[in-house]
Amino acid sequence: MSRLAVAGVDSSTQQTKLIVVDALSGELLRSSALPHPDGTDIDPEQWWFAFDGVGGTQLDAVAALSIAAQQHTAIFLDAHGQPVRNAILWNDLRAMASADELVAEIGADVWLERTGLIPDSAHPVSKLRWLSTHHPELADRVEWTLMPHDWLTWRVHGQENQPTTDRSDASATGYWSPLNNEYHDDLLTHSFGRRIHLPDIVGPGHAVGKTPAGTLIGAGCGDNAATHLALNTCPGDVVISVGTSTTVSMRTTRIAYDRHGYIDTMGDARDGFIPIVAMLNGARLFTAMARLLGASLGQFDALAASARPDAGGITLLPFLDGERNPRRPKSDGMFSDVNRSALTPQNLARAAMLGIGCATANALDAIRVECGPARRVFLVGGGSRSQTFRQVLADLSKTPIRVPADREHAAYGAARQAAWTLLGSNPAWAECPTDVIAPSDAPWVSSVRAAYDAHLSR
Repeated sequence: MSRLAVAGVDSSTQQTKLIVVDALSGELLRSSALPHPDGTDIDPEQWWFAFDGVGGTQLDAVAALSIAAQQHTAIFLDAHGQPVRNAILWNDLRAMASADELVAEIGADVWLERTGLIPDSAHPVSKLRWLSTHHPELADRVEWTLMPHDWLTWRVHGQENQPTTDRSDASATGYWSPLNNEYHDDLLTHSFGRRIHLPDIVGPGHAVGKTPAGTLIGAGCGDNAATHLALNTCPGDVVISVGTSTTVSMRTTRIAYDRHGYIDTMGDARDGFIPIVAMLNGARLFTAMARLLGASLGQFDALAASARPDAGGITLLPFLDGERNPRRPKSDGMFSDVNRSALTPQNLARAAMLGIGCATANALDAIRVECGPARRVFLVGGGSRSQTFRQVLADLSKTPIRVPADREHAAYGAARQAAWTLLGSNPAWAECPTDVIAPSDAPWVSSVRAAYDAHLSR
């Protein structure tokens, strides 16, 4: 019997991943991936090249397609739909001063009440201000601003229709209302100096067109919302993603108004909201530390497992790429409390895991304080492959950690959205197999977290 196939794409920071699944069961039929160039200032054509390379333009036997992608990244287009410069990625920090200007001009409380966030360097609204201030000759040519999932979706149906987005990506811009599901034109105009075109917002399950071969195209969404969709989360469920970055997000039925600017409220790809703490540093710290120690990732994991539980007292603030939350754009990583007896490869590996673990546990605490108790906590991303880090996070957070089977969750979320578009409802796929990591009775946790927080406050 022939299968009804759908495809999901995740155009993430590091690579494009395409999966093809059975629309009725979610069973994986095939997958492919291609890397992206490193950096925070990228020609978006590189993403189209990868999308084409994984087979995104050759889906004749696929009934529907949906695209998820990295959030916050801004693509600036002229009146002909051509980029006026490279896209500025979510983790580029150049617009932090511009964000601070916007907050000073309008007020943090106003931004929070109207958009569910306080602008920082990641948000497109700040990047637009940066562009208008530092490159007015380019800003004069801008007629559209899109994010990667918007742009790829528009490209895949030949740029014939109006560009579209969904509420999850619109919520990441800094000029969209989570209360009213509409853009704030006045905030956009104030930030950039004039009105420009924005993609139409379409709902879940909505088809935005067809490929030249007739494949139905779904709305698409941001990668965080796609992961929640892949796991079919319920209100109160938390997803921790430790990949290029670290994010901690909870699906909720209400907006989180965090006046510290630590938590942004994003829209879900279904209904409701996803309050999120987004940090710049994640599993790439593990890769960097493994390289320093001359170890593979598996050996790095084993080193951390064999270290003293408190890493011999060594504390690492893991801000190797600066940091967005807490707001430390110019920070570097910092080892503290290092002495000769503690300076071993095992303790350095463990300190890296404790650094990311403490930052993540702090974010989880903030989400629970603002949004209420967590129903379930899922861990995904490259960091979830580390058996040692799984236990570290469970211990530091004193929370059972559920680790779904290792797969490309954002691409699966996009595939579920494609099936929804094709079938008319969210498909009832089997739940992803999950391991549960129970926290141990670890006496070292309080001292490690106290030391981390003390160094953080300096």
